Amino acid sequence: MSISLTQIQAPIAQEMELFEKKFRASMKSKVLLLDKIMSYIVKRKGKQMRPMFVFFTANLFGKGIGEATYRGAALIELLHTATLVHDDVVDDANYRRGFFSVNALWKNKIAVLVGDYLLSKGLLLSLHNDDYDLLKIVSNAVREMSEGELLQIEKARRLDITEEVYFDIIRQKTASLIASCCAVGAASAGASKEDIEKARLFGEKVGIAFQIKDDLFDYGTAEIGKPVGIDIKEKKMTLPLIHALKQADWLTKRRVIYNVKNNNGDNKRVQEVISFVKNSGGIEHTVKVMNKYHAEALEILHTFPPSPSRTSLEQLIAYTIEREK
Repeated sequence: MSISLTQIQAPIAQEMELFEKKFRASMKSKVLLLDKIMSYIVKRKGKQMRPMFVFFTANLFGKGIGEATYRGAALIELLHTATLVHDDVVDDANYRRGFFSVNALWKNKIAVLVGDYLLSKGLLLSLHNDDYDLLKIVSNAVREMSEGELLQIEKARRLDITEEVYFDIIRQKTASLIASCCAVGAASAGASKEDIEKARLFGEKVGIAFQIKDDLFDYGTAEIGKPVGIDIKEKKMTLPLIHALKQADWLTKRRVIYNVKNNNGDNKRVQEVISFVKNSGGIEHTVKVMNKYHAEALEILHTFPPSPSRTSLEQLIAYTIEREK
């Protein structure tokens, strides 16, 4: 890696530290059990890329980071954390980022209520401060994320996803969140409607490239800790496989789809699918598409004046497609 996330974060290190304090405060509760769970959630935070997108985008407009930007970043984190807690219940997942999930430790009933609590905290944070524009942006993203998940479930049953449907799914499931981070950053800095939309579109392109990179990990294209073939085992149709199937003859297509549908975690079948994708140009095509979205994101970013924050955003999007996990 050319540059680490810590180095990219350096110009806003103080803001991130202050945000951490404000975010912890926004999660406080008088209910002891709830407070205990909130502390647990805060402790296992991830790479914090979302607040970074909010702060750097806000800084593009030269007015500095104000209270509205901190609230916007907290709103995104609250609503996103709520969706993750609910996701773990839906997926019956016991781990998230190497830690036990909330439902694994406190059971489903409490996890669902915790997710609801986080959603309400986000809504109230915005309403108490009249941040209606920010709330509208983030609520749209949450709606899109839910629709994307449901679209994927609906299509996964038949394993007949086209590239067009795949992009619809990832645009809603993953890209809408990063898009809302950038739109919230711009809106919180008082940017024009046109600039907010431009920032949103920039984030959407980054989000799509980010998800495509994630899909490539499934084929062991880098030396990473994540076990390969997870998506195949879970019968998820991602771009490398969709493209490879499009090139295949009817018989090969039928055999591969059968292997995906009936792999039951069998490594031999999963490896067969991985080999088929690699030999059919699925990886090369996917890398090309990822680079196209990266280039389009840069093109939008370069319509904003040069600044240290613009440079940081360039580094952040390079990180999203060069990362190794």
